[in-house]
Amino acid sequence: MSQIGLACIIDDDSMYVNLVKKIIEAKKLCKNLMIFPNGMEALDYFEALLTSLNKKCIPEIIFLDLNMPIMDGWEFLDNFTKIKNKLGKTITLYIVSSSINPTDIEKARQISMVKDYLIKPVTIEDLEAIFSNQVL
Repeated sequence: MSQIGLACIIDDDSMYVNLVKKIIEAKKLCKNLMIFPNGMEALDYFEALLTSLNKKCIPEIIFLDLNMPIMDGWEFLDNFTKIKNKLGKTITLYIVSSSINPTDIEKARQISMVKDYLIKPVTIEDLEAIFSNQVL
């Protein structure tokens, strides 16, 4: 099974991020992991990539939190949807949130680029399934 080259976590919860990072590293689910504390920093990164288009710097998977300061997950999705196709690489996006609000879940499922909505805490099994399904 080939390993995912690059995954991205956009989340301001450092305890959650560190936990997921440890699981991904321990299970060797991907080679590299990028972490952004809010949607704005992540969006700035992706917009900068539009000029270089270095495919190695574009993650195959994004885990996106909804509730963050500066730019939340919904705002990130609105903006990212506009530039995603210009990146020239398939990116699978998962929303990972502590929100169990059915409105949030339904809204997320209406967005075509959202593969799934995961409720925190994400389990080791969830992560293993996501990364193994991603391998082509």
